[in-house]
Amino acid sequence: MKSADLPRAVAAGVSTANALDLKVDDAIVLHDSNKLTLRLLPCDVLARVAPVAHQIAQFEIELAQRLAETDSPVAALEPRVEPRVYERDGFEVTLWTYYEPVTPQEVSPAEYADALKRLHAGMRQLDSPTPHFTDRVEQAQQLVASRDRTPALADADRELLGNTLRSLRRVIGECGGADQLLHGEPHPGNVLTTKNGPLFVDLETCCRGPVEFDLAHAPEEVSEHYPGIDQGLLRQCRILVLAMITTWRWDRGDQLPNGHQLGTEWLSQIRAALGR
Repeated sequence: MKSADLPRAVAAGVSTANALDLKVDDAIVLHDSNKLTLRLLPCDVLARVAPVAHQIAQFEIELAQRLAETDSPVAALEPRVEPRVYERDGFEVTLWTYYEPVTPQEVSPAEYADALKRLHAGMRQLDSPTPHFTDRVEQAQQLVASRDRTPALADADRELLGNTLRSLRRVIGECGGADQLLHGEPHPGNVLTTKNGPLFVDLETCCRGPVEFDLAHAPEEVSEHYPGIDQGLLRQCRILVLAMITTWRWDRGDQLPNGHQLGTEWLSQIRAALGR
């Protein structure tokens, strides 16, 4: 969220909840990226606020509801209000259940793998129109190809990322593996540790592809507990995902404070992985 928009975004979340008779005296910022995540107190509701231009919140709500019906491990919507997108002052606001973190907060690899396996099983029961993972790779390719959008990216690094994205998109897309609905970014930042076990959040990144693409976002130890994985395909997906997230760090609109530092480190990791 742009710093100039932050106060308005917080106000949109607070006023939306208050208008629904959910009492709010305080709003704690839990996460700030392309959308803002707030804990509203004392009603204890999680509010997610994004610019209306994103237009992805309705899809996320509908998917969360359908996955809940399959007993998939996903965070629930706030049950005290109508489950829909609320628009206020140019923002989309959605309201979710707040889960108090449990100790220890780290999910074991076995628990992580089991939760992801159950999520994938639930997703196989749904028929939702979603992008293919190759569409997301193409977005990264377009970013690499645009010097205006990635002005700080050196020519050699631009060539490396462009070649890696192009070749792995083709190889993985032609591997013949079974495609299914995926979370899209089930990394640890999108996993809540709750008393009911791990729950996945941030469903806006859902796409179709092989389960190895999802596993490539999780810690390496998780794949050791996920049955039936093509290890060669997983290695290719890990490099592809690394190239994608490296590309985002060079976007001139990227708001991660140490984005270029991470981007430089990850470029070295890509070179090492390709060298192996």
